Amino acid sequence: MKRHLIDALPALLLTAVLLAIWEASCRLLHVPVYFLPPPSDVARALVENGAILAGSALQTFWMALKALIVAALIGGGLAISVSLSRPAERAVAPLAVTLQVTPVVAIAPLVLIWFGLDHADRAVTALAAAIAFFPIFSGVLTGLKSADPDLERLFDLHAASPLQRLWRLRLPSALPFALEGLRVAAGQAVVGAVVAEFVSGSGAAQGLAWRLLEAGNRLRTAELLAALVCLALLGLSLNGATRLIERRLLRDRA
Repeated sequence: MKRHLIDALPALLLTAVLLAIWEASCRLLHVPVYFLPPPSDVARALVENGAILAGSALQTFWMALKALIVAALIGGGLAISVSLSRPAERAVAPLAVTLQVTPVVAIAPLVLIWFGLDHADRAVTALAAAIAFFPIFSGVLTGLKSADPDLERLFDLHAASPLQRLWRLRLPSALPFALEGLRVAAGQAVVGAVVAEFVSGSGAAQGLAWRLLEAGNRLRTAELLAALVCLALLGLSLNGATRLIERRLLRDRA
């Protein structure tokens, strides 16, 4: 614990310095609060709207978590399936890349129609899962293809079946790549959930994106920044959780 605090000290000091400069600049230059409130106003907005923001953050967290689980199941399962057949890999890979480069704004209206306005949270989860899909698919597929060539030849020598090769060689080799893909996808899922809620045009989900829109439309900049702080903390929490899982699994594997 002490070592972690020492490692985090430079970042904490830099954050404190930046906040002090921000506070002093707003006070000395008399910056309008609707344009840029000082950190003290943002902290006050966090306290005053803590319950509402916490509820919205929890809603966004669950949507991002569900999206991450869906993306992991579909992306990981699809990567394992196509890794067993090179023609299947060549057929699926372009489609996966197409899904990755397609803007969520473009497909959001279609997904919202499919799920219906009464189930906007499901549409947001589906859109976030679409964004988080590619890092997991790419990570697992790359890992499955990164097995030691000498071990591959050893499995050939013993006439191992495709399933034996997959279970005993390629899946263990793919674990670090899969965990890295999961860590990247966790951040993508949070971003995807917020962006999807923005473009869905519905407040039914009532996540942090809705609080951002609400505060921005009313020029309550302090509340908007407070919601952004909650969003950043949510992203850091998910990233930290996936890093912890990665360390534990790789340590147990070692």
